[in-house]
Amino acid sequence: MTDLASPLGRLRWTFADGLTLVGRELGRLRQEPGQIIAALVFPVIMVVLFGYVFGSAIQVPDGGDYRAYLMPGLFAMVTFSAWLGVMTRMASDASRGVMDRFRSMPMARLAVPFGQTGADLLTGLLMLAIMVGAGLLVGWQPHRGLIPTAQAFLLMIVLRYALSWVGVYVGLAVKNDQVADAMVPLGLPFTMLSNAFVPTDGMPGWLRFLADWNPVSALTTASRELFGNPGAPSGDVAWPLAHPATAVLLWSAALLAIFVPLSLRAYMRRGR
Repeated sequence: MTDLASPLGRLRWTFADGLTLVGRELGRLRQEPGQIIAALVFPVIMVVLFGYVFGSAIQVPDGGDYRAYLMPGLFAMVTFSAWLGVMTRMASDASRGVMDRFRSMPMARLAVPFGQTGADLLTGLLMLAIMVGAGLLVGWQPHRGLIPTAQAFLLMIVLRYALSWVGVYVGLAVKNDQVADAMVPLGLPFTMLSNAFVPTDGMPGWLRFLADWNPVSALTTASRELFGNPGAPSGDVAWPLAHPATAVLLWSAALLAIFVPLSLRAYMRRGR
């Protein structure tokens, strides 16, 4: 008990319990094979649908293969989906009384949101790995070497973790899992309103402004530059597209600074 009285002791306790809950979330995936199958099939469907069906009608700026242009956008799309999955799981646990049972156990209360975000990070890595394999099969590849490629995927991981905290807060804020499920389609406009699938040059001015300042666009642009894929912006562009890696890090820091304390406060209040 003396160790738990110190801040370092409480941190260790929270971390240990958080790892336990990460294992619980991964174990739940094993018990629900449908989610694993969907995670395996979804990236392949996206590559085939956008790369071959839509790609034949879309011209890449300055030429180049559309699938090479597309893959960084699909990576960004998978990254952005983090908050949706965490949101539905948090709302489901809250509405079914799972969190109440956790509170009755001798465990660190804050381990629950940390466990959810940690588990999402691992499942996100799996989805990225599958999408990388699908991309390689259709001809996509990075061209700038190992270090820039690793930097691109590191940006995806950082932003995904930040977005997962958005999902924690929204999942705790909604009344039940039915409301959370109804909100899932709202994630599609955020990914579509970006440069992930088409250039923003042809959009109306106000719409292009929203697309250029969308974090999905910043992540997509940074990935294209680091992979050496076509579609890197040129000329007079918005600041996030001129400095995409910096923009991704700033977006991630802002999301963490806002939603980590909001999520922890919402979780603590839910137990009162």
